[in-house]
Amino acid sequence: MAERFDSDPTTAGARSMSEAEGEARFTHDEQDTLRDASFGELFKKLSEETSTLIRQEMALARAELQEKGKKAGKGAGLIGAGGVIALLAAGALTAAIIALLATFLPTWVAALIVAVVYGAVAAFLALRGKDEVQHATPPVPEQTIETTKEDVAWAKTRARSATK
Repeated sequence: MAERFDSDPTTAGARSMSEAEGEARFTHDEQDTLRDASFGELFKKLSEETSTLIRQEMALARAELQEKGKKAGKGAGLIGAGGVIALLAAGALTAAIIALLATFLPTWVAALIVAVVYGAVAAFLALRGKDEVQHATPPVPEQTIETTKEDVAWAKTRARSATK
């Protein structure tokens, strides 16, 4: 019998409905063997294929969640780095204000430039981190859900054709 599932668990069951409907699942000999099989043999085969399908869908879900977790972690790190840089900007801005009030020397200009640069870096990092977190959410295995829906539709089609 031709294998229905991919060997790679990250893409197990990932196929379009047109592929699922258009593929020849069984040869004529295999179809005859299935027609001649007892209910117990058919049920055993169904059970084995269902178990394989569930294992592969779980592996796909696990791989998707790991990928999204990595993206969320990277985004959180960038947000944290932006926060640290923002603290530096606040310190530099404070020094600039103190220098400005204490004396009208050019020292405050340098401190103000540093504060503006730190603030720009902090804003950039925070926005990048926000984008990374948004790309990782929602932490739902979207591909697995889609392929499971396709598997259900395929099974319904097979069940309908088997009753004819």
